[in-house]
Amino acid sequence: MVLRDDTGAVVPVPDRVRRVVSLVPSLTETVAASDPELLIGATDWCDHPPGLEVTRVRGTKNPDVELIGALRPDLVLANAEENRPADLAALRDAGLPVWVTDIRTVDQALVSLRRVLTEACRLPAPSWLEEARRAWAARPRPRRRRGAVIPVWRRPWMVVGRDTFAGDVLARLGVDNLYAGHPERYPKVALEELVAARPDLVVLPDEPYRFTADDGPESFPGIPCALVSGRHLTWYGPSLVTAPQVLRAQLEEAR
Repeated sequence: MVLRDDTGAVVPVPDRVRRVVSLVPSLTETVAASDPELLIGATDWCDHPPGLEVTRVRGTKNPDVELIGALRPDLVLANAEENRPADLAALRDAGLPVWVTDIRTVDQALVSLRRVLTEACRLPAPSWLEEARRAWAARPRPRRRRGAVIPVWRRPWMVVGRDTFAGDVLARLGVDNLYAGHPERYPKVALEELVAARPDLVVLPDEPYRFTADDGPESFPGIPCALVSGRHLTWYGPSLVTAPQVLRAQLEEAR
């Protein structure tokens, strides 16, 4: 059957999918939580679920195309933001079906994940996907709205900009990204400018840069800082079930 992925590209998915390689941690966890026997390969960064035993194919930005081809997957799962077009083109040139997701909002995530599982992987929709939908639909109305900067790296400082999944997640929890109107999705911004923006809150995730209580908050004296789970903030998959509760509690603990 010929289907189209999130980017509109035609993907020649076989009638039965038995072997899947995932190049995105979120999608690795998505498949593993739904039918772990399908997964035969994943990146070195795919650390959920813990103890996952599959062939490692290097990273999201430098996958081992030759090794992936040798695994003979029925399907390779990728993401428009996480993976480089040149690598995906090389996989397609090797004759492999590559399904690319493109997710910028929670609503898109719920639709895209259902398509990945039911259309691309030929699986029934898992119960956790409906649980995730209910969790976000039932979230309480935020008691207040706060303007925030959301660094994702330092040396140099980089923040969440326009049109991002993390920005949508936080907006639904009452936190408005002060750089949501920036022309870049992950702009480099001088620390002085971030402080001068006078945010009500600084949101510091533990990935991709691992901000901690001793590494990050000291750069924003006098501004409340929330240390949050990067997996719950930026991953789309089973983590969506608990993300509203986990992030809400972490945002309230800002100090």
